[in-house]
Amino acid sequence: MKSVAPVVAVLVIAAIVHVLLVPLVGPFYGKVILDIGINAMLAVSLNIVNGFTGQFSIGHAGFMAIGGYVGAIITYYGSFVLWGSAMEQGATGQLLFVVGCLAGGLIAAVFGYVVGLPSLRLRGDYLAIVTLGFGEILRVMLQRSDDVLTELAAVREALPVGVITKVGGALGFTGVPFYTTPLAVYVFCGLTILVAYRLKESTYGRAFLSIRENELAAEAMGVHTTRLKVRAFVLAAFFAGIAGALYAHEVGVTLTPRELGFQKSFDIVIMVVLGGMGSISGSVIAAAFLTILPEALRSFAEYRLIVYALLLIIVMLSRPQGLFGVRELWDLKKRRGAVT
Repeated sequence: MKSVAPVVAVLVIAAIVHVLLVPLVGPFYGKVILDIGINAMLAVSLNIVNGFTGQFSIGHAGFMAIGGYVGAIITYYGSFVLWGSAMEQGATGQLLFVVGCLAGGLIAAVFGYVVGLPSLRLRGDYLAIVTLGFGEILRVMLQRSDDVLTELAAVREALPVGVITKVGGALGFTGVPFYTTPLAVYVFCGLTILVAYRLKESTYGRAFLSIRENELAAEAMGVHTTRLKVRAFVLAAFFAGIAGALYAHEVGVTLTPRELGFQKSFDIVIMVVLGGMGSISGSVIAAAFLTILPEALRSFAEYRLIVYALLLIIVMLSRPQGLFGVRELWDLKKRRGAVT
């Protein structure tokens, strides 16, 4: 019963956000709430690599791009094949969307394994360079892809392999149906947080943290460091792929390689560092803060980026270990209760 309760809580919270909160705040702030959930998924998933195992990956947006494009291919071209149009198809279309999200996560995980197996033998700056290079190679390849097909006959002729190269190039993947809802975002976001929490509290999580603190000592104690780092990398890529698929089907979004380049990877790294390397709750709070902050500064259009950067500098100078360090929000409450 205890193992089911957190999943039920995730479903209830997601339903409240979907039914009550988003209709109450309106479409603009509703989109901000969607972005908070997607960014929280990205920050928590990257924290599994950068925070738990102490690696330094700066190509996380590459896995987001893989998931986004795979999910978009499935829903866009799949809708053409099944219904003759890429328009939204109600409940049946939502089912195809869920399949696209999961497929995007799985394909991203495969790429995470392919990239992680050789590169995670590296450490520090060398790993950062490899992951950054992976993200940039992927971005360039997507920019050099062909235009999106818009006719049923052309789609059927290009199946199954040809559609992979027909994803819009530098202009972006246009016409992707808008299936992303607050319910879908916060169910996946909640499950990501739940998996990360369970992982951190498990023996695997302790092994991850031992790698972060002292890799040589962990190896001496029998921890297979390379294998565990690859597993962390694959799991992080899986959730980033799902987040990318959610982003691809969000209203007002055109899926372009430029939006999923190294700048997006840096934004995710900032969320992890600001929240605290290894803190799940810190990553969620930092993701929400850094998503809301640019919107709150829109009235200072000319100085928005300057104010944004200054606020980040002030926070990092006052809390160089991040908001919570490696601890969680609920751990701080326990400590205060113990003191009193």
